[in-house]
Formats: sequence, structure tokens, C-alpha cells
Amino acid sequence: MSSNKFSKITPEIEALASMCESNVINPELYTENKVNRGLRDLNGKGVLTGLTEISEIISKKVVDGKEVSCDGELYYRGIDVHKITSAVLSEGRHNGFEEASYLLLFGKLPSESELQEFMKILAKYRAALPKNFVRDVIMKAPSDDIMNNIQRAVLTLYSYDDKANDTSIPNVLRQSLELIAMFPMLAAYSYSAKSYYNDKGSLYIHRPNPNLSTAENILYMLRPDNKFTALEAQILDLSLILHAEHGGGNNSTFTTHVVTSSGTDTYAAISAALSSLKGPKHGGANIKVMKMFADIKSNVKDWSDMDELTAYLEKILHKEAFDKTGIVYGLGHAVYSVSDPRAKIFKSYVEKLAIEKHKEKEFELYSDIERIAAELIASERKIYKGVSANIDFYSGFVYSMLKLPVEFYTPLFSIARISGWSAHRIEELVNAGKIIRPAYKAVQPRMEYIPMSKR
Repeated sequence: MSSNKFSKITPEIEALASMCESNVINPELYTENKVNRGLRDLNGKGVLTGLTEISEIISKKVVDGKEVSCDGELYYRGIDVHKITSAVLSEGRHNGFEEASYLLLFGKLPSESELQEFMKILAKYRAALPKNFVRDVIMKAPSDDIMNNIQRAVLTLYSYDDKANDTSIPNVLRQSLELIAMFPMLAAYSYSAKSYYNDKGSLYIHRPNPNLSTAENILYMLRPDNKFTALEAQILDLSLILHAEHGGGNNSTFTTHVVTSSGTDTYAAISAALSSLKGPKHGGANIKVMKMFADIKSNVKDWSDMDELTAYLEKILHKEAFDKTGIVYGLGHAVYSVSDPRAKIFKSYVEKLAIEKHKEKEFELYSDIERIAAELIASERKIYKGVSANIDFYSGFVYSMLKLPVEFYTPLFSIARISGWSAHRIEELVNAGKIIRPAYKAVQPRMEYIPMSKR
């Protein structure tokens, strides 16, 4: 690392940090004051803070007057996402993400001509990346974290926009479409910069192909030879559809609502959403899953031995193995209990890709861990709802089979989710609600001010 990095923690900082770390609030006070930590109640249900028409998550249904857990369902503008993906895949198309984005933004499914026109608009905006932007912004001071590079690029685009602060709907829609179009390039070029400057690898910059879809262009720009198979593009397109939107309450989308409610510009709002998505508890979760599986593979000699596999998963659960947090990554979700519909949709096609890539044994390992870990968690932990695999459980495995670099996993999530963020930003502006400001109760006892001379 270069000497000009701001990375040294001095003894003085260590001493000050110890004072910060002592600022612990008694956990019992949260219960005593009826605080819904994480804006969720004891049953995991989110505190209602708004209304949306963009998407809906179903995890419970009323049966005989009682609310019971059910298989998860996900709807984009009232349409079951499973029907969207099934139609796109059965038709052999690779532009399902564009169709889903159109639906999320405009509230209706596009006709064939409308979809083609929408794709032409995105292609035009991909070609509109400012002159020398890659050289002057992306290639300078590349970060080891591609998400930081994308965030910086988004904030810098503000300087190139003559109407950056205009929050009228036509202007925000224009900005949103530009970002949806440019995100794959910002991510791919940021990875190239990081690979070349930080990892001492080769440098190649491929311009996007205007005749290709978003999924196809991602593979086209990332691969040195620009080549990819139809199944690879199909699976990546499926992933983009499933990651495009997930209700207004997920952390990054809620962040978009909160920041948008203040009246700020599009670039600031999307940058804030990127900051949220970067977190390992949100968009970075699939990387943790991949690291966990690498650890399991190196410590479990016989993957087909269920007793050995179970014993090691118990060690992870008991904070004796892997990162010793007690978390089996990829299992469980803030909303879903019986099943995550995205994981179920993904899993069936993951198996097809595993067969093409001769990774059947690894797929079996994933399936076994999904089953065993869920049983262990349910038997050992006090949980208020069921636990099942979420989409992060399988997405990292898919990306590894597509030979996408691990550093690109979370940026890929952002490439998809920018459509949902944009739709929610526009919805927040259209409804012109109050600035979002929840309450925090102060529990610090009152203290007297002590003059400097008596401290």
C-alpha cells in the first residue's frame, strides 16, 4: 500500500475509540421503551412507514382468521415475478431486465415496440458517458472496492449535468434512465481499473454494444474476448430481474425514500442507496456466502457424508468455525419465512447452469447445506418465524460459474437495483410527502457541566 493512504490508527485514536466503544445502551431499555429495533417487531414484521404501488412481498396469509406463514411471493406492479421470469425464459429472450425496469418505472408491461424503443433509449444513454470520463474519473485513484468507485462516479456525474438539481419528474426520469444505462459501464470499467492498477493485471476497456441487452453487455464488457453463451446471458438476465426490486422497506430502497424526501438531487440519493447496498448485511451478503462455502469445502473432506457436513455446520452455528459469528450466511430473511420466491426461481435454473459447467457435485453440496442448516437453526435457535435460503445463498454460486470476479458481485446487484431505486425515488417525489424523520428516545441521564478547572 502507498504511504499516502489514511490508514494508520495511532495510540491516541485507540484511546479515544475506547471511550466510543463504552457507549453501550442497556438492551433491556429497548424492550422497556417498546422500541422496534431495525424497524421490525418481535415477529420480524416491518413497521409500516409508507405506501407503495411498485412492488409487494407476501410471506403470510390469513387462514380461518389467523395469519400463517406461507411460501414467499413477489409482485412487480401487481404482477407475479415468477410469471415474468417464466415468460422471458420460455421465449429465450435476454432482455427481461429491460422489461422489468419498464414495468417498475411506468406501471405497465411494454408492448414489443415499446420495449424496443426503451432499449434504444438505454443504448443512446450508454453512448453518452461524458468524454474522457473513464480516464479522468474512473481510472484515477481506483478503489479496491468497486462500489466506492461507482459511488464516486455517480456523484461526479452531477458536475456534468446542467439540470442536476432539477427534481421535476421529466428531469428525474431522464437522470434515472441515464443511470440505469450507465451503471453496467461504471461497474465494468471500475473493475478494469482495479484489476490493472491495484492487482497488476491486464487492462481492457470494451465499449458497450448497442445491439445487446444489459445482461449481454455485462458479459461482453467484462470478458477479454467478449464471448458468452446463450444460457449464460439468460441466467444473468434472470438474476437482474430478480434483484431489480424488493419492496420499499429494504435498506437501500428505504434509504432512497429517506434521502429523496429531503428534496436532494438524484445523484446524491442514488449515492446514498449505493452506500447502503455495499454493506455485508445487504448487497454484500452473497460474498459472505461464497467465503463460507470456501471454508466448508476446505474443512469437510467428504461432501457426501451428511454426518460430517452436519457436524461442521454445527461448529459454524456455535461460533467455533468460519468467522465465528454463529451465522450460516444465505439462510434466513427479514421478511420471508417458508421460502424466498427469488431463491426458488433461481435454484431451478442454477441446476441447469451447474450441469453445463460440470458443477453438479457443488450444486448438491449447496442443496444439502440449505436443508441441513435450516433444520439446525430451527432446532437450536429461538426464532419467531421459519428460516429458508434467500437469494444470496445461490447467487454467488451462479456468478462463480459465470466466472464473474467476486469483487463484481455487489456491483452487479446495484446494476439491477438501480431500476427499483429510480422507481421509488419518482414515487416519493410524485406523492410529495413529509421529510422522513423517525423518533429516537434519549436514555442518557442528565449531567451537570463541570468547569474546565475542576475536571
